[in-house]
Amino acid sequence: MLCAVLPKTQAQFAPQVGNIGTKAMQKDSTAFIAWAKSGLVNRGWQDLSDTTLGKAQVGDETYIPGPAGNGIVSLGDGGEAVVTFEKPIKNGVGFDFAVFENGFIDQTLKPGTAFLELAFVEVSSDGINYFRFPATSLIDTTVQLDSYEGIDAVKINNLAGKYIANYGTPFDLEELKNKPGLDVMNITHVKIIDVVGSLTNRHATRDSYGNKVNDPWPTPFSQSGFDLDAIGVIHQNNKVGLTELHNQIEWKVYPNPVSTQTNINVSIDGVYDAAINVYTQLGKLVKTSNINIPISFAESGVYYLQVKNNEAIYTRKIIVF
Repeated sequence: MLCAVLPKTQAQFAPQVGNIGTKAMQKDSTAFIAWAKSGLVNRGWQDLSDTTLGKAQVGDETYIPGPAGNGIVSLGDGGEAVVTFEKPIKNGVGFDFAVFENGFIDQTLKPGTAFLELAFVEVSSDGINYFRFPATSLIDTTVQLDSYEGIDAVKINNLAGKYIANYGTPFDLEELKNKPGLDVMNITHVKIIDVVGSLTNRHATRDSYGNKVNDPWPTPFSQSGFDLDAIGVIHQNNKVGLTELHNQIEWKVYPNPVSTQTNINVSIDGVYDAAINVYTQLGKLVKTSNINIPISFAESGVYYLQVKNNEAIYTRKIIVF
């Protein structure tokens, strides 16, 4: 069976900031009409090969909302951030949103390169099913990039962190418009997933062609992995979506907050026969129940209940302690 691997000698991509043909978007560009509203972070390890160092520590979720330049949150090796917005992002003409990191260029790096930490980008129109932009890495994989080594931006595409601080990496939803289960006119969640730059088979992450993504690794510091600064919105859906409309219908989840030793009950006006799906903060399905059956929880945490009934979507957050 043949494996479709993009040859390392094939076409290159847009260059770094300051070069002709760059696609970097400056944080003060008038193209940005909105910024992220909130985010949830699941930290990764400072060094996936040595977990005794603990997880990344710099920044927190309060740094995700608002314009770029207001601080970062470090995701750590393989860490994730799920980011939400006041209004959904939509597929317009050209790029639709941009992700900001804090890469840099200085005299210690090889000419033509910048210190970049990379991440995959996924989007969702329901907060549950995520679809990844097809990422490409043409970075040489014969030698591991060390903790302080630079990357040439022309070697990467559809990876957040391609550009230095204050310049966002843009993404175009047109590339995902034919994905079943994704409404590119109503993107409610963007997920950022740190690339583990290791070349070892055990820890490596791969692009859409199956090639290992080589980025500086390990970075065994509290500020480890992708440093998420902000997400800027270029095209926004200003119409009230189906989910927003139906969440105004009266429905009750009680008690909430709830103890792990107690069941919760759900009632929604006009809904008598529907299934409830229960998801974690990061969108993992953990339980399915009938709307008339009390639900119990084994572990504390934040969960989301979602009911779909006649194309209407009802969502509620619950806290289990």
